[in-house]
Amino acid sequence: MTAVEKVEQAFTQRPNSFVPAHTLERVLRLQEKPDDERLFLNWAMHYGQGALLGAVRALMAERGFRGPVGSFMLLNLRLLNDQTLENATGVGAPPWTWPVDEQAIDLLHKAVYAFATGTFVDRLVPGPAGVPEPRKRWRAR
Repeated sequence: MTAVEKVEQAFTQRPNSFVPAHTLERVLRLQEKPDDERLFLNWAMHYGQGALLGAVRALMAERGFRGPVGSFMLLNLRLLNDQTLENATGVGAPPWTWPVDEQAIDLLHKAVYAFATGTFVDRLVPGPAGVPEPRKRWRAR
């Protein structure tokens, strides 16, 4: 997700967002700092949420929620998690108030995260016992 964000920012000239850092400051009730002093908090929130929700996706895969369906569910969970924390702390605004291009960019980034995580987790974590693996696609010779 971060790599895709950096490529997108190179094209759109969009600056780095410090919303994750602001959110973590509010959740932990830390003293507010200027953005140039928030990089560690930004990384902690950004990668911490990714790791936590990646573990949730592993549990989903273990219980049979795999493939694109499991990844799509994770996409929704990631969006819900971000919006709940950002809006509950007063840092964010509801997404329907955002410009459409920002909504699309956020959705794209979260989709990349969800489907990349799902692909990785589905290969790493075995599914539930007794559930057959999906059939391989039929291919003409």
